[in-house]
Amino acid sequence: MNAEAPFHRIKIRVAALIFSGDEIALIKRVKNGTEQYTVPGGNVDPGEPISTALARELKEELNLDVDQADAAPRFTWLLDAMVSRPGSTPPRKLHMVFRLSISDHVRETLSPMEYDDTAGAGELVWIRWQEAKDKAIFPPVPVADLTTPAADLDAGTALLPGLTDSNYHWI
Repeated sequence: MNAEAPFHRIKIRVAALIFSGDEIALIKRVKNGTEQYTVPGGNVDPGEPISTALARELKEELNLDVDQADAAPRFTWLLDAMVSRPGSTPPRKLHMVFRLSISDHVRETLSPMEYDDTAGAGELVWIRWQEAKDKAIFPPVPVADLTTPAADLDAGTALLPGLTDSNYHWI
């Protein structure tokens, strides 16, 4: 196998749709003059448990302690991404997206900015979950299709169609 072939490495990224009432928290950045929104989260370190990685990333990015959520994070979607991007040979990335809800009190304690070593500063914004359909969100999860923030989903909806260069373009 060619070590330089795209997607020869697999990384796992955890993320959480954080609900406060009927709004979700997203990280907003402007790239090439276009607004882009990211679901808070990040990469799982080698050997790190998924739940530990999610808690660590939410603490690092938003100063959110997952124990302050109304309930434990609920696994919602898995997205397999094999998308070329500017820079080095891209990894294949499995995005594990969870949902959790927080109170207004906890929401007030979150960091208003998120700093990423490669993407720079991002602003924490709140939008109604139904308005997500009109936003460039990464990973592109169908949050606007939920009937309610706490809607039960069956296992058949957890695996989303994969991302490839034929159906996704980086901003």
